[in-house]
Amino acid sequence: MLPQVLASGLSAGSIYALMALALVITYKTTEVPNFAQGDMAMVSAFIAYMFLTDFETGFIFAFGVALVFAFLLGVGFEGLLLRRMRKPTHLNLIIMTLGFTLALFGFAGWKWGADQRHFPFPISANEVIRFGSVSISTLSVATILIAGILMLLVFVFFRFTKLGVAMQATQQDPIAARINGVPARAVVGLTFGISSVIGTVAALLTAPLITLDPTLMWDALLKGFAAAVLGGLNTPVGAVLGGYLLGVIENLFGAYVSVEFKSVVAFLIIVIVLWFKPSGLFGRHHERKV
Repeated sequence: MLPQVLASGLSAGSIYALMALALVITYKTTEVPNFAQGDMAMVSAFIAYMFLTDFETGFIFAFGVALVFAFLLGVGFEGLLLRRMRKPTHLNLIIMTLGFTLALFGFAGWKWGADQRHFPFPISANEVIRFGSVSISTLSVATILIAGILMLLVFVFFRFTKLGVAMQATQQDPIAARINGVPARAVVGLTFGISSVIGTVAALLTAPLITLDPTLMWDALLKGFAAAVLGGLNTPVGAVLGGYLLGVIENLFGAYVSVEFKSVVAFLIIVIVLWFKPSGLFGRHHERKV
């Protein structure tokens, strides 16, 4: 039973890891968690659904359009709303992200309604692959592989490309980055665009598992935030590991303790981690010396 639980935990943890990574990328830039991340991904998933069903386009084209829309939505949110705030504080920025998520939720409800829709996906959640005593759906296998490849590409991008290095420099010290010729404002906008794309991939992998509706990513966002807190809000690698840990812990709790209280695990983790190690399991707490 344990291998089966671990396999299910890795599948769920892949979604949490993607959401955690998306949250951490923007948090390192603004020091504010983007709570609109989930509904930005939800609206982008509806865009893909609209192209698949209303316009009857191909799967790859519809997903490509959704990812482009997600990128533009992220860049636009930062450039048109967050950047134009006068003397923004952390609280003001958090309220702005919450306001934007409510606006997106309201828009989705007005445009597509609250009905639950089946999201067409080329890989079925009913087809099962067996690895010895472990049975796992082909969709879960695809989720683990796609999430892993995407996260690897993100890390390679930030580590080995000039734009990725510029983003890291802006995240570490925006003033110093500007002095060295880095267009910090443009880089911050691109950061929001990239994080929006990552969140949308998580939404496109989540929708076939459940149903598509305006509340699609609420649970994933909360679990992703818990994973980021668990691993460390200032370390992308830690956030990803936190996502997989949360997925495994959550499934172990559901299998051996109680399924009814399975969803409570994420919130307990947030409380416990903030109590004993606020910087997360893999994060570092930096103290300023004067």
